[in-house]
Amino acid sequence: MNDTNTTNARPPIVAVMGHIDHGKSTLLDYIRKANVTAGEAGGITQHLSAYEISIPYQGNDRRITFLDTPGHAAFTGMRERGAVAADIAILVVSAEDGVKAQTIEALNTIRNAGIPFIVAINKIDKPGANIDKAKQMLAENEVLVEGYGGSIPWNAISAKTGEGIDDLLETILLVADLEELTANPKQNAEGIIIESRLDPKRGIAATLVVKNGTLKKGQFVVAGTAITTTRIMENFLGKTINDADPGTPVQLVGFDSLPEVGVPVAVFDKKRDAEDYIEERSTSDYSKEARPEDGQKVVPIIIKADVYGTVEAVEKEIKKMNIEGLHIKIVTKGIGAIGETDIKQAQSDKDTIILGFNVGMDARARDIQEKVGATIETFDIIYKLTEWLEVELEKRRPRVETREVIGTAKVLKTFSKTKERQVLGCRVDSGSITDGAKVTVVRRDFPLTTGTVVELQQAKHKVKEVIEGECGILVECKNDIAPGDILEAFIFVTK
Repeated sequence: MNDTNTTNARPPIVAVMGHIDHGKSTLLDYIRKANVTAGEAGGITQHLSAYEISIPYQGNDRRITFLDTPGHAAFTGMRERGAVAADIAILVVSAEDGVKAQTIEALNTIRNAGIPFIVAINKIDKPGANIDKAKQMLAENEVLVEGYGGSIPWNAISAKTGEGIDDLLETILLVADLEELTANPKQNAEGIIIESRLDPKRGIAATLVVKNGTLKKGQFVVAGTAITTTRIMENFLGKTINDADPGTPVQLVGFDSLPEVGVPVAVFDKKRDAEDYIEERSTSDYSKEARPEDGQKVVPIIIKADVYGTVEAVEKEIKKMNIEGLHIKIVTKGIGAIGETDIKQAQSDKDTIILGFNVGMDARARDIQEKVGATIETFDIIYKLTEWLEVELEKRRPRVETREVIGTAKVLKTFSKTKERQVLGCRVDSGSITDGAKVTVVRRDFPLTTGTVVELQQAKHKVKEVIEGECGILVECKNDIAPGDILEAFIFVTK
């Protein structure tokens, strides 16, 4: 039976956010290399979702878990599910460049998550470093750091040389203590999926961070509707472990389907209990997909990527797109190369688009594509994917042909008429009338007939266009035209 009364302090889980060029990766690399022994560090490259460090602090060894994933992966999609992977965020700001657009984006994400954060002013080793300017720019964005009118902790660091990083790690632990992060190691584990992928040799693997309780061998883990046992349980170094206490990042192998990033996990001792939980969730958490509006054309999209976090990022970008007249429907999303099944699915609707991100297309799929003619494109840069997709969607947008008036002329006099041709004295009041233009004859605000301008004269000279003033117009139409009628020259425009 779980003991609900035992609570202990647990290691903080930290996400590093900020502008792409301000040193997030360099900071994480330095912390990892400085705090993981050389023999162990070699294994980390295969387990990049999260890792632990241990540092001396106030006479004890204290652990910190860092999420080594794109910043959005710690937050995107998680607020809706009521859970956030990180306890503390580090907002990295360059002492050279100060606050940039991505800094603001990261700041908003942190604020929406409702977690405390620390400002790391990086690149203080650079000749152009200006810490006070960075603080001022932060203040302009309502980030008031300690000693600058506020209470947000900050550290000046160089991720390149390591200057100030020990102080930053101590600040993390100080904030963690103030937050009083606790967990009950006696309970079954609770945690959050931070990455998932398809391992070609071992099957579906996912990384989770334990936030409460202890994960043990022989248990069953449920993430959304995906389930696995803890038979293959590894730490961030890829080493097999038998249990994982609060704050520990763990890789589990053997899920029956791909868990979504950001999904909270539930742990059970019996498989039947886990299956009952999935059944309850699948009925109570069902949400209806947005339906196409009347007249909208549906464009099916298939997404394939290297890991689930990437699938989620691509899906998020696609859902931002709003093309008039189109309903974008993601029909399939998965991990791994574009395969034969994807091509066959696209065959059922010629408007289907298959997107690959950081993946290729297998040989069989390539052969079938040539026969089917499916629209397939692969990318490794997100903005190139969105740029290409916007163009491709625009091609599929339903076109509407509209009549557009380009000029009007009032009939002042009527002259000779031969068969269906009539000479008119007119005055151009707006736009222009051109030789060969189609015109609608309007009488007392009602369309009477249509015709064609056969010839134009102005000042007794034939012209191709009359922009203003009086002119002679030879019109070919079936009905008689009278003084006071209005000629509306028009064109059809496809929009």
